[in-house]
Amino acid sequence: MKPFSTMPADVKQHIRYILTDIDDTLTDEGRLRAEAYTALEQLRENGFIVIPITGRPAGWCDQIARMWPVDGVVGENGAFYFRYDDKSKKMIRRYATADELRAQHKIKLAELGELVVEKVPGCAISADQAYRETDIAIDFCEDVPALSIEAVHKIKEICTSAGTTAKISSIHVNAWFGQYDKLAMSARILKEEFNVELEAVREKVVYAGDSPNDAPMFSYFPNSVGVANVLEFEDTIEHKPSWITEKRGGAGFAQIADGLLAT
Repeated sequence: MKPFSTMPADVKQHIRYILTDIDDTLTDEGRLRAEAYTALEQLRENGFIVIPITGRPAGWCDQIARMWPVDGVVGENGAFYFRYDDKSKKMIRRYATADELRAQHKIKLAELGELVVEKVPGCAISADQAYRETDIAIDFCEDVPALSIEAVHKIKEICTSAGTTAKISSIHVNAWFGQYDKLAMSARILKEEFNVELEAVREKVVYAGDSPNDAPMFSYFPNSVGVANVLEFEDTIEHKPSWITEKRGGAGFAQIADGLLAT
């Protein structure tokens, strides 16, 4: 992980797409502060395509797509993308799985959540679960006292044993049925909404993140950037980002924006 401040100017000049995690990448201790929000706004006003890529729920993503200075949002770890069309005043929603299948999965995931809470003392169903459409989120440190890394991995093991895909973020273990992911849905939104093939522009993308569930994105994009708190997972993250900021969370994201806008 090289300091972001040393990214060459010619590399920065070619960046056109900003894909970014939200929790602990844009936020600090659960809050979206003015510095990070302003960075999003300035990037978009200067012609960058800005798309948050998050594990957060559909209910939150509807609000993000409508009200944040972004060009769309990928939610629930790649289950869907939402994009608000300002001209037609309509929300565009695209899902990885059909409505009927999502309904079936929701019942099974609720049962899985009950099992996990029973087997791993101290964890809880995420407070945002009511707004989710495709996955179960198990809270291990957001609204509960932080659990040990062993307990977090036990949550993941229970979920994967039930046949789900499970990913660890900085606050939740998210589990879902299906093979979709953040990268596939990122490719889909760029193709369907911006007529861009992801493979053709991967070197024009900055992906910003902070935790193990960002590892596939870090691996795919040569100009991936971790905010400084990614160092907390340095020994466990499968693929590290190419670059790292000096600052944590939203301040780190603002550092990325400042560096790109300066060139």
